[in-house]
Amino acid sequence: MRYAVSDTDSFIDEVSEEIRREKLFKTFRKYGWIGIALVVIVVGGTGYREYSRAAEKSASEAFGSDVLAALQQNDPSARVAQLDTITAPNAAAGAMIAMLQAAELSSDREGAAAAAKLEAAALNSDLDNMYRDILNFKRLTTPESGLENNERRMGFEQLATPGNPLRLLAEEQLALLDLASGDTEAAVNRLSMILEDSELTQGLRQRAGQLMIALGQDPNGQ
Repeated sequence: MRYAVSDTDSFIDEVSEEIRREKLFKTFRKYGWIGIALVVIVVGGTGYREYSRAAEKSASEAFGSDVLAALQQNDPSARVAQLDTITAPNAAAGAMIAMLQAAELSSDREGAAAAAKLEAAALNSDLDNMYRDILNFKRLTTPESGLENNERRMGFEQLATPGNPLRLLAEEQLALLDLASGDTEAAVNRLSMILEDSELTQGLRQRAGQLMIALGQDPNGQ
């Protein structure tokens, strides 16, 4: 009798297992596409990322080669013209091209054209603020740019705001503008604040100190 009960239990277990398999099969037929779709999405997403990375690397290498080829031209005007033919892969690369062109134009005593290149690049809405500030700083410090001192002062004051990485460099330029306008006291006060700033770099400390000495002041505040 025990064997009959055991056989009956085994039969019931087999039937139950078969029913579970049938339900699982039906469920898979009904919803299995979701799992397949998820696998396709994951694999496809990974493939797309790899493709994107490879494409970005290839574009960066091509961009670098084009820039180097442009800089090997014989004279500044040819280098500027060659750089103009390069398509920048992103806004930051476009800013770099503008800075290279501005440097070439400045070396060819075309400060106004250099400033115009920098200004145009800074207007790109996709550009990170850090690059925009660098472009504007270079534009404001470009020799023979044709910019008026009041325009330059307004530009440097915008850069000399708390938290801006170019703040102290802008303050230095404002001190030079103070001197240019004959306001020695304002220049000395600004230089003193620069020398007391905790974010002061060694190079700026040296320049500000030398300028203070040239103005007959003690850079150590004594």
